[in-house]
Amino acid sequence: MVDDERLQRATALFNEGLRAQEAGDLDHAIELYRDSIEVLPTAEGHTFLGWALSYQGKLDEAIEHCHRAIEIDPDFGNPYNDIGVYLMQRNQFDEAIPWLERAKRAPRYQPRHFPYINLGNIYAHRGQLLKAIEEFTQALRLVPGDERIRRQIAVLSAKLN
Repeated sequence: MVDDERLQRATALFNEGLRAQEAGDLDHAIELYRDSIEVLPTAEGHTFLGWALSYQGKLDEAIEHCHRAIEIDPDFGNPYNDIGVYLMQRNQFDEAIPWLERAKRAPRYQPRHFPYINLGNIYAHRGQLLKAIEEFTQALRLVPGDERIRRQIAVLSAKLN
């Protein structure tokens, strides 16, 4: 297969994996992500495989796949955010912050508001309410209609008074 065909096949497989994961079939999703990577290693394939593995509690393996994704495409922001989230799950908040900051700066990243929310949660957890509000406000600028973010800002702002 030429590279374009391999990329199309790999993309089809990881998209099928996403559908399987959304349907709750995690084992099949993992199989499809692995198949995608076998056809052609992509940043998306590794990131989505890591995401699925994280649902099985395999955070070390998930982080490893995110690092592979970053090696393939350092402009893809999702694995930076995901590493930050996996570190947050381990209560390694200091270690998570630089990864989330990198996700915010990544040229290719959707949904762009996630690292702001994750940073806001870290700062709120630490009691750094002004920094938390600042992060949630940035997230709200990216998704102005998100009522959950608006409520989070209101709750944190009320704590300041």
